[in-house]
Amino acid sequence: MFKGLRPIFYGGREVWPLVEGGKGVSATNHASSGAWAAAGGIGTVSAVNADSYDPEGKIVPQVYHALTRRERHEELIRYAIDGAVEQVKRAYEIAGGRGAININVLWEMGGAQQVLQGVLERTKGLVAGVTCGAGMPYRLSEIAASHEVSYLPIISSARAFRALWKRAYSKAAEWLAAVVYEDPWKAGGHNGLSNAEDPLVPEDPYPRVKALRETMREGGIPDSTPIVMAGNVWFLREWDDWIDNVELGSIAFQFGTRPLLTQESPIPEAWKQRLTELNEGDVLLHRFSPTGFYSSAVRNDFLRNLEARSERQVPFSTQAAGDHQYQLDVGVKGKSFWVTKGDLIRAREWVGQGYTVGLKTPDNTLVFVTPEETKIIRRDQADCMGCLSQCQFSSWADSETNSTGRLADPRSFCIQKTLQEIAHGGDIDHNLMFAGHAAYRFKQDPFYSNGFVPTTKQLVDRILTGD
Repeated sequence: MFKGLRPIFYGGREVWPLVEGGKGVSATNHASSGAWAAAGGIGTVSAVNADSYDPEGKIVPQVYHALTRRERHEELIRYAIDGAVEQVKRAYEIAGGRGAININVLWEMGGAQQVLQGVLERTKGLVAGVTCGAGMPYRLSEIAASHEVSYLPIISSARAFRALWKRAYSKAAEWLAAVVYEDPWKAGGHNGLSNAEDPLVPEDPYPRVKALRETMREGGIPDSTPIVMAGNVWFLREWDDWIDNVELGSIAFQFGTRPLLTQESPIPEAWKQRLTELNEGDVLLHRFSPTGFYSSAVRNDFLRNLEARSERQVPFSTQAAGDHQYQLDVGVKGKSFWVTKGDLIRAREWVGQGYTVGLKTPDNTLVFVTPEETKIIRRDQADCMGCLSQCQFSSWADSETNSTGRLADPRSFCIQKTLQEIAHGGDIDHNLMFAGHAAYRFKQDPFYSNGFVPTTKQLVDRILTGD
């Protein structure tokens, strides 16, 4: 046992202060989270469009039949609730009374509040707590407390927690089980970088977590309420000076990337294999997500294509003005776009390479894509089922108008489509593959040598040694 690491009391029993990261669409499910809890930790069922099963145990494809986005959005919410309830029940059974089961929701997912209410209503006594990030989840505490379930907000700065505490969480303080600090530079998935922070200059998490603890103390939150360190956590021995540290108070650790490579992990074998081949720097912090948040994913062909698409971009004006004195004569039919001489030359070169269609963005620029890409972009935008509260790619918003009021952005992508595809056996090179920035360590860690893939129990036991 790694020195200083002690069980904490959570969900009515003693558990290891080790939390399985929630990981979005079907990248954690009942099998992985149930096994993590059975090993004595806190397993986390992803309640983001989780899978349901037919009577034969096969996954029910999430097919949308309605004609309007609003009606498809309602279908999505039903799928999400039914799937998460099924996953929680199965995970609880696998856990067998050990550890604890949490659920994870994204505040910016479509219908987040309805989904959370619906799942908690149908899983009474099974869910210990709710982790929630991706946005400012003010109503998380109110919803969790109404179901007598703990809540664990995911934040990336003391300032964000202070705002949540003052506005809402202080009114349901007794249900605050922990605060998850997610490193906005190193964690996988969506990241909480603010506009004041430089995406290219990662900050040391220690002073940021120390500031978070000080903020919690200002609110009267006891030091026994853990801060869960998430993002870039691999070996516990690398965090030795955080354990039993009076400045930080109680500390727990969240593992998001390491549990991807276990026998119970539901991700496809090709994805698992790719994780063992990554080198440092192969995970990219980017801004292509339709959420508008920064996001970390493996820099595969899918991401490279998005990078290249944004590079084939020129600003325009609708009349000759300033440097924009040259009328664009490629990529746009019968429309007046005025660009600089240099951009006119570049646009002609792109068209010569096959990128013959210029698509408008919300920022008064044109991106050049192939006719085939144009069809895919337009079809994906039309097929939108409202999986986010606001989507830059399709301009959907979960509001009365169902629109963000901005032009749909062809520089982004349909996140629901690509995450469902990769989680269910789709091409790992041409879909979004979330991972934390420490994923390259699979290749270096002797635990995984000779292609070894541990059970979840073997992984947790290994982590508890400090490795």
